[in-house]
Amino acid sequence: MSQTPKTIQIFLPSGDPQGIRIAEITTRILQVIEVPRSLLQDFAKMPESKQVGVYFLFGESDEDDEPRVYIGQSGDLNSRFTIHNKKKEFWERALIIVSKTNSLTQTHAVFLEWHCIRVCRKVGRYADENGNSGSKPHTPAPLEADCLEIFDTAKTLLATLGYPLFDPVVKPEGTSDEEETFYCTASGSDGRGLYTTEGFVVLKGSIGRKAISDGMVGSAAERRRQKVLMSDAIKEIGDTIEFQKDYLFRSPSMASFALCGRSTNGWKDWKNKAGKTLDEVKRQVADS
Repeated sequence: MSQTPKTIQIFLPSGDPQGIRIAEITTRILQVIEVPRSLLQDFAKMPESKQVGVYFLFGESDEDDEPRVYIGQSGDLNSRFTIHNKKKEFWERALIIVSKTNSLTQTHAVFLEWHCIRVCRKVGRYADENGNSGSKPHTPAPLEADCLEIFDTAKTLLATLGYPLFDPVVKPEGTSDEEETFYCTASGSDGRGLYTTEGFVVLKGSIGRKAISDGMVGSAAERRRQKVLMSDAIKEIGDTIEFQKDYLFRSPSMASFALCGRSTNGWKDWKNKAGKTLDEVKRQVADS
């Protein structure tokens, strides 16, 4: 995502921050409209519902609470959402990319749908419900350049609204500072992680203990850990677990608990290469 400063405006048509929200970068013609599933009828009354648009249906799996998304495009959003409301169970909110000047064409939409699915799968934050994404659609070079600019704007707006669908949980390979990598070796684990603005990321390849201590059986933390173990992020190998991809936890302690299988203090158990704890490197420095 471009790191240049931006001004983003979020408009609440009903005044309800939990209702329909319309986000835009003030210097661009693109909008992202967020619509709760319960307010589809209100969206149907908006002129944008008759436009060409690219949309995202967000929800969670009943089995493992893993965030999921369906990515689509349509020249008649209202009709398409009527079908999805009847046939797709998992989603709770729709986010729609439209142009304030109604300038998106079906060619734009088809390319953007394909590109969004491809980047979503590469990043791996959300499991997608799309199936086969097909091959790259034929798009003239000038139009493809327009689409990539649209995508960059949509990426920023989606993340601002709380859906960082296209943002890796860690910096791209080769840009992370080795001094910012932390290690957890408690209880025989061999974990590596990064402390980020969103939480703590356990890195792909980290090894942990499969078993859980008796004192944690039945706890809320144990139930959250079990959901992680049931996801495609973890592979069980004998008495150990191995992370198959970078995985974001909301706290350092939950990250170390997932590896160790016992009560931990992640601020103390995660240490950098010099042996300093996460608490010393991050919290104490911030306090001073």
